Amino acid sequence: MDHEANTDPSVVSKEKIIKEETILEGKWLKVQHTTYADPNGKIRNWETVKRTTRKEGSPADGVGVIALFQRTLHYECIVLVKQFRPPMGCYCLEFPAGLIDANETPHAAALRELEEETGYKGEVDTCSPVTCLDPGLSNCTTYIVTVTINGDDEANVKPKAKLEDGEFAEVIMLPKNELLKRLKALVEKEQIVVDRKST
Repeated sequence: MDHEANTDPSVVSKEKIIKEETILEGKWLKVQHTTYADPNGKIRNWETVKRTTRKEGSPADGVGVIALFQRTLHYECIVLVKQFRPPMGCYCLEFPAGLIDANETPHAAALRELEEETGYKGEVDTCSPVTCLDPGLSNCTTYIVTVTINGDDEANVKPKAKLEDGEFAEVIMLPKNELLKRLKALVEKEQIVVDRKST
């Protein structure tokens, strides 16, 4: 990123955002030109991508769901979804995930997204603090929520996803004890990209 020196170091004593100007805004994202001060008092510029969908007062945009499927006399499996991602130009393997709705808790969003994308119903085990995904590019943040799915529950025997119009996702179940091995095999066989949150 380009930058120019501040001739009076006393003006700025620590890092801070000075100005943000929107360059381009769409339905889901906007690109901003961010002017900020670095630790040495220099004024610098940065190109930043932000979501337009973050609800007011919410510290995070969405949730990522690490779902563990448990069934009697079966290996524990991690539930993933395979879907085509236009920015990548290929299929990606990811944890179920999605945006948090207005007045929705991270726990509720995680269970909703899991059911919408996979059909499975689960129970929340843990929820992480807010995490950033790619801080050099975007301010996008998410909660990582771990969920246990009872595979013996009748509701989870033949689940059906509740995908919205334009959403297409295939559920992939991988044994927890062979996760990395099976991920590598899928990448080689199908030429897919694995979301870094899934590794």
